[in-house]
Amino acid sequence: MAADLVIRDADVVDGSGAPSYRADVAVDDGRIVSIVKEAAAAGCQRPTATRELDAEGLVLSPGFIDMHAHSDLALLRDPDHSAKAAQGVTLEVIGQDGLSYAPVDDRTLEAVRRAVTGWNGPGDDIDFDWRSVGEYLDRLDRGIAVNAAYLVPQGTVRALVVGWEDRPATPAELDRMRRLVAEGLAQGAVGMSSGLTYTPGMYAGDAELTELCRVVAGYGGYYCPHHRSYGAGALGAYQEMVALAREAGCALHLAHATMNFGVNEGRAPELLALLDEALAAGADLSLDTYPYTPGCTTLAALLPGWANAGGPGETLRRLADEETAERVRYDLEVAGSDGCHGVPVEWDTVEISGVADPALAEYVGRTVEESAKARGEAPWATARRLLLADRLGTTVLQHVGHEENVRAIMRHRAHTGGSDGILQGARPHPRAHGTFPHYLGRYVRELGVLSLEECVAHLTSRPAARLRLPDRGLVREGHRADLVLFDPETVAAGATFEQPRALPTGIPHVLVDGRFVIEDGRRTDVLAGRSVRRTPV
Repeated sequence: MAADLVIRDADVVDGSGAPSYRADVAVDDGRIVSIVKEAAAAGCQRPTATRELDAEGLVLSPGFIDMHAHSDLALLRDPDHSAKAAQGVTLEVIGQDGLSYAPVDDRTLEAVRRAVTGWNGPGDDIDFDWRSVGEYLDRLDRGIAVNAAYLVPQGTVRALVVGWEDRPATPAELDRMRRLVAEGLAQGAVGMSSGLTYTPGMYAGDAELTELCRVVAGYGGYYCPHHRSYGAGALGAYQEMVALAREAGCALHLAHATMNFGVNEGRAPELLALLDEALAAGADLSLDTYPYTPGCTTLAALLPGWANAGGPGETLRRLADEETAERVRYDLEVAGSDGCHGVPVEWDTVEISGVADPALAEYVGRTVEESAKARGEAPWATARRLLLADRLGTTVLQHVGHEENVRAIMRHRAHTGGSDGILQGARPHPRAHGTFPHYLGRYVRELGVLSLEECVAHLTSRPAARLRLPDRGLVREGHRADLVLFDPETVAAGATFEQPRALPTGIPHVLVDGRFVIEDGRRTDVLAGRSVRRTPV
């Protein structure tokens, strides 16, 4: 019988890291049903289908898996979702950095919405008709542009049980957090995330985190921490997470594993040695990175943890008080706050990328220092005014990375790709729209940091293995037909820091579950994505 689709004469890079080969690939009912290598030359029986696609000159690979995405509301808000679909992304992992929208009650939901407005917008356009992890996944199953997997956000769990206070959890509270994490995993989450420079997740000690990770391990999930420092204490923070996960017997995936700020220039080999030692000792460990040097977060995230205790309302109250605000300034500019990774803030590296209040648009595209000079005031005065006026909704780029570190880490055998893409703001980080074609165009074709086959493996089969998805991440018969076709000679990120929402070039076709979401370079109206739930152990 004829299949739904046959892709003729593609150069298949199958995701395994093996050399490419030429083949016809047939797709039927959402799965790859036949692969006939060197079909044209061999003169063998070629697969037939109701539709044929000539892939001459194109690479066919598995769809890319974004291991660190912030599309928690964007998937619901924007059915088009070309930011990811046009890159060849067919699966995103959301619920990142310890803060998302399930599990919640009414009180916690309101506080979380305020805390992550800079990541996802205020959500006024969303009907929050869920409270549990399972209900959120069911909401995704009504139809989304690409597939999505979810991590139980440890900070949200702590907010629900303990609140936003800086104190240890009581034994009863820890028991309830264990139950909530277990419920989220039982309902389909693939693991648990933390944001250990974000409140309230940062208030959890290692013993508390270890107990929650034991629950994650029991369900075959993984722990994905944004750890306590990417700056002055970076190596110690990485070591802390490795030791914690090993103590809990839990798989570990290090989120946006970078070495930033001046104190870490050229120090990627030290991190990689630490990871190699852990792997040699039996650790189940992986990591993700984005192929850019600047980072992206909210302006409020740079504040010291004590200033954020009690939630967004208390933060604003402290900033409005002159004496308390001076304490905040000292921690930021002199001592080096935990929110800024233990490094005194350099305002000339902090660029405003988005504001929640359109009346503050004049700040966007300028560093805090530039805006302060234009106003004839100190940078902290500008930053404080913006935090108060924008109700903590401001997003920033931090230009604190190092290219040699980026290249060294992406070569590592445990590496996968993650955009960490924040889609909000007038000038978001281009990684949200450009990460995956930037890997292929810049770091494969132009720089040769990775071979094409290696790079595709980093973006497909490695993350699928971490997510325990046995039928994704490879071009194999029987696997899901989540596929991307791209031109290796022209694929590139269109997004730049000046034009961050420009779409990629050289990616004419993307299929999710065997259906075209990108066809001839244009977004279709297909919503083939669904929640991808944890595979039971």
